[in-house]
Amino acid sequence: MFLSGKRALVTGSTSGIGLAIARAIRAEGADVVLSGFGEAGAIAALCEELGATHVSADLTLTEGVERMMAESGRVDVLVNNAGMQHVAPVEDFPVPKWDAIIALNLSSAFHTARLAVPQMKSAGWGRIINIASAHSLTASPFKAAYVAAKHGIAGLTKVLALELAEHNITANCISPGYVWTPLVENQIPDTMAARGLTREQVMRDVFLAKQPTKKFVAVEEVAAMAVFLCGDAAQNINGANMSIDGGWTAE
Repeated sequence: MFLSGKRALVTGSTSGIGLAIARAIRAEGADVVLSGFGEAGAIAALCEELGATHVSADLTLTEGVERMMAESGRVDVLVNNAGMQHVAPVEDFPVPKWDAIIALNLSSAFHTARLAVPQMKSAGWGRIINIASAHSLTASPFKAAYVAAKHGIAGLTKVLALELAEHNITANCISPGYVWTPLVENQIPDTMAARGLTREQVMRDVFLAKQPTKKFVAVEEVAAMAVFLCGDAAQNINGANMSIDGGWTAE
């Protein structure tokens, strides 16, 4: 268990990709801090399962991120995974939705990193993993805020990698294609409305149409990549954008 003695914070880790990453990192011996929303009993069960602690915070607010980081304590492995989505034509895109998506999907990763880096430098070791998206490399209609935020995450990751390279700290992002998670499932009604399609058409002609494998990415695949990036074999992978998208962005 090569992460024994390390402490990992995974945002958005009470379900979906974040939970899979938390489980995989815990399996390698790290102490885990969960952050995310959900029913209290379910979160308590996850904490018991993983021997983890949970910090509840509104990561769309700077003060929420700061409180989460203060309550989390030392962070050796930082995984910025929390995210949200809204689908609408740009002229109809609600301004509050834009602000919230940029705050959660992009700004929160900046704030967690700026607060985690000093301790990582002192320790002489750290791993920052940002969960981006195929939309960090390409665009889709009706997703102005999400695409802008994910392109921003890719750029932020590169900056962090360059600044921290001589401190034995790496920063990378993982860009999955469509992963079957609550976030993706919750996009279906909005996409149906925006495009005038049925649920089946959205699944076939919008989501999987872009993935040559015609398969959703499994959360465990993303988690395995995150664990690999924490290991010594990945110590010279820095500033990379690791695609797990079934070939979507190969076009």
